[in-house]
Amino acid sequence: MSEDKNRATAAAILPLVGGAGNLSSIAHCMTRLRLGIVDRSLVQDDALQALPAVMGVVEDDTYQIVLGPGTVARVTPEFERLVEEARATTHEPATAPEPATATPSAPEPATAAPAPESDPAASHSTTADELAAQGAALKARQKAKNATPVKLFLRRIANIFVPLIPALIGCGIVAGINGLLTNLGWLPSAVPALAAMASGFMSLIAVFVGYNTAKEFGGTPILGGAVAAIIVFPGVANITAFGQKLSPGQGGVLGALAAALLAVQVEKWCRKWVPEALDVLVTPTLTVLLTGLVTIFGLMYAAGEVSTAIGSFANWLLAHGGAFAGFVLGGLFLPLVMLGLHQALIPIHTTLIEQQGYTVLLPILAMAGAGQVGAALAVYLRLPRNGSLRTTIKSALPAGFLGVGEPLIYGVSLPLGRPFITACVGGAFGGGFVGLFNQLGDAVGSTAIGPSGWALFPLVKGNQGVGTTIAVYAMGLAVGYVVGFLATYFFGFSKQMLTDLNADTRTDADTGAAPTTPTAVPDSGRAPAPTPDHQDPDAQPANV
Repeated sequence: MSEDKNRATAAAILPLVGGAGNLSSIAHCMTRLRLGIVDRSLVQDDALQALPAVMGVVEDDTYQIVLGPGTVARVTPEFERLVEEARATTHEPATAPEPATATPSAPEPATAAPAPESDPAASHSTTADELAAQGAALKARQKAKNATPVKLFLRRIANIFVPLIPALIGCGIVAGINGLLTNLGWLPSAVPALAAMASGFMSLIAVFVGYNTAKEFGGTPILGGAVAAIIVFPGVANITAFGQKLSPGQGGVLGALAAALLAVQVEKWCRKWVPEALDVLVTPTLTVLLTGLVTIFGLMYAAGEVSTAIGSFANWLLAHGGAFAGFVLGGLFLPLVMLGLHQALIPIHTTLIEQQGYTVLLPILAMAGAGQVGAALAVYLRLPRNGSLRTTIKSALPAGFLGVGEPLIYGVSLPLGRPFITACVGGAFGGGFVGLFNQLGDAVGSTAIGPSGWALFPLVKGNQGVGTTIAVYAMGLAVGYVVGFLATYFFGFSKQMLTDLNADTRTDADTGAAPTTPTAVPDSGRAPAPTPDHQDPDAQPANV
């Protein structure tokens, strides 16, 4: 039954994205189906967002359909199977060529359709459709702003680590189960086996990072994995560099990343200068030899010092200024996402997990999503007559509680403007709460990256008992919800905004009643409606 449901979802999505011939790539992350689109005009945004299984759409470097954790991992294989069947039937190529008329640099925003022309008055009322259009337009403009070399490089770094998230989550949960059994004294014979399952991946994570790095930057993946494997090889303990013995794993994922990047450059140089007749022998040999020497006698030591400094600084920061640091991190995380700078945190999270078994930063940053949920609840109560927006909130809230914030951000708080800021305030207080407990000695961390909100509970770990750690994280979420709600309820709207946003008199979007007493919405107090000559404001909201 579940398989039929997933296949039905995939079958419903495929024609709405233009069919198999309109897809250049298919992938998925924790929550989204990520599609490379050839002709953007063939994508039917409204119909996609109307599907019961679709929580929202986000347009970035790929067209992303938010399906939620678990669901996306089941729908994607069915979707790929349908695409293969369609291409086999029509004999289409696996990757469709880019048409000459396409304009990928300025894609059409993922928006809902405007109000029907048969109701001219309704075109002036502020509905969820209009807010979705504004949110998508702001997202598209911010995406163009973020297309700088540094931010594109950070995005590629993120692409290296994102495929590792399922293994991090699985091993993290196994580690949590093992810790619980150890503390309770249950099934002692199973503890060593669970420990091996939980630690095996982490002991070799450098190899996977090296493999993905070479793949992302245009090298031979296995060569990237080969040079990264040097870092975790036990025999390096017999080597002295910079006056001290090396230790297996020294440098960790940062060393593997640097080694694989160097290997890519060496390989490309060899491909350019080595004669073709000798390429198969000389290029891999020189790549491993030259990169290996630099890794052993330079990168391992340097990356080890950087990794140690990152861990020490994170611990010092939260031990001495946890409340303030948590307040700043929780409040500014979404703007960091907006600027594309959040991707720099992924190697830091992974380094902390590798060193300490958990990252103390992720639970603090997760409070940003709690603030968004609280803000959305306040918007729902403050706009009792805006049926379309209330329907959007009701459909997006379950995903928001599970840490999938895009539907709420781009459909509600981002285009409204003020509620986004008050949501960040909620995230700041939630982060400050968790940071305070870190400062008091109760560290709260996560054994993996990716999940957020309630979905992070199985991965929560700290230096105290499991119950204490979970309780602190839960109270942090509650603080984020409550402060985000209160800040938005009392400060998220001007009087004019309340008047205009309540002009839609429908109490529920599916009543079919047309909005009455519509008025034009002023630009002050919330994000402006997109116009061709509108300049992107400097401070725009962001994504979780």
